[in-house]
Amino acid sequence: MNGALLALALDPARILTAQGMTADPWQRELLLSSARDTLLNCSRGAGKSRVTSALALHTALFRPHSLTLLVSRSLRQATELFRYVKEAYHALDRPLRALKDNECQLELANRSRIVALPGREETIRSFQGVKLLILDEAARIPDELYSSVSPMTGVSGGRTICLSTPFGQRGFFWREWHNELVAWTRFRITWQQCPRLTPAFIENERRKFGDSWIRQEYECSFEAREGLVFPDFPLALTTEPEPGASAPGGTRLTTEPRGKRVGGIDFGFRNPFAAIWGVVDRDDVLHIQGEIYKCHAALANLAAELPQGVLWYADPSGAREISELRAAGHQVMRGINSLRIGIQAVTARLRTGRLKVDGRRCPDLVRESRLYRYGDEGEGEEPVDEHNHALAALRYLVSRLDARTMARSPAVGARSPDHAPTGGAPTPRPAIDINDPQLWKSL
Repeated sequence: MNGALLALALDPARILTAQGMTADPWQRELLLSSARDTLLNCSRGAGKSRVTSALALHTALFRPHSLTLLVSRSLRQATELFRYVKEAYHALDRPLRALKDNECQLELANRSRIVALPGREETIRSFQGVKLLILDEAARIPDELYSSVSPMTGVSGGRTICLSTPFGQRGFFWREWHNELVAWTRFRITWQQCPRLTPAFIENERRKFGDSWIRQEYECSFEAREGLVFPDFPLALTTEPEPGASAPGGTRLTTEPRGKRVGGIDFGFRNPFAAIWGVVDRDDVLHIQGEIYKCHAALANLAAELPQGVLWYADPSGAREISELRAAGHQVMRGINSLRIGIQAVTARLRTGRLKVDGRRCPDLVRESRLYRYGDEGEGEEPVDEHNHALAALRYLVSRLDARTMARSPAVGARSPDHAPTGGAPTPRPAIDINDPQLWKSL
């Protein structure tokens, strides 16, 4: 090994120097670290991609026959990190000859390989004996992908490095960051540790996007998920749910506040059966004070847990279930099964302060509110169909409570059989402009 290669072997930061960069203290610490499992929770622009690309190249140069995988959510993102690897390789004047050099793979004369892969399980499972596994934008990588790639370093004794800016309170990256039972080496790199980011730039970003954006994108805080359907839901909480709490089945209402007792139900068996209930007070404020959230439970048993004396609004597609609950003595009516109208109705109550939720009695409702979101670009305009069972129960309730003030499409405007005049057919209401702000004023 010549002198230049020896110096490079001893000091991986020289890979950055060759590209005209100076390693920040944390980058140097990472490059010299021998930790097997590492989490990089980094600000945007901190240099996490550059430093991990340098580590990938250093591993390939000085660990013959090693395999390094660069995995990201998409092939485009993975090849972007791989592009940094190749830039470093050429900046060093290609210290080892390349046997294969294309858009997704670099194989060197010492038989080491660096491969860029998209985040699809079927393209990754065949790789074994991985010496360095790098998961880029790890906060956006699906849990099932992480569980399939995690064993790849087991036999080889390889390293795993997960790098990301936070992306809300979900996913394996968020869980592992807070999981003290796993011996991760954790790096938290905020914008203050990056000399290339100035206070003036951060303040300009704050003016454009707000404090929450700055906390997540530049201060490494796991904020509520982007694209939440109900971002104002925290304003409705009267108490915060206790950590790890789960709602006891059949929680009973307190006597205060007083008002009409109402509830909503979303039917399910493999998916959760969700019921929420509370009271509407004389000021038209809906107080949600209890919930049931259970999977694989017989409806007869659930009927016994539901509180009596509540007017329930349920998923209108569950005709058989509604009949069974009525037979058990519950007053159940069909809710309005319009996703868009229901979301608008709940949002209107949140923004006018007419919805209050006891977080300690309704932890699953609160949990879903922090997860239910719209899809990413290209996934359509409707929310992702998950984390929406207790929220569906809330939609059925609120949309029916506020039916007189809701905007109605012709389909939704038709009265349900529960509200048809005795002996007559359902009478449709005329369509109303959904954008008319007067429709959302409380009567």
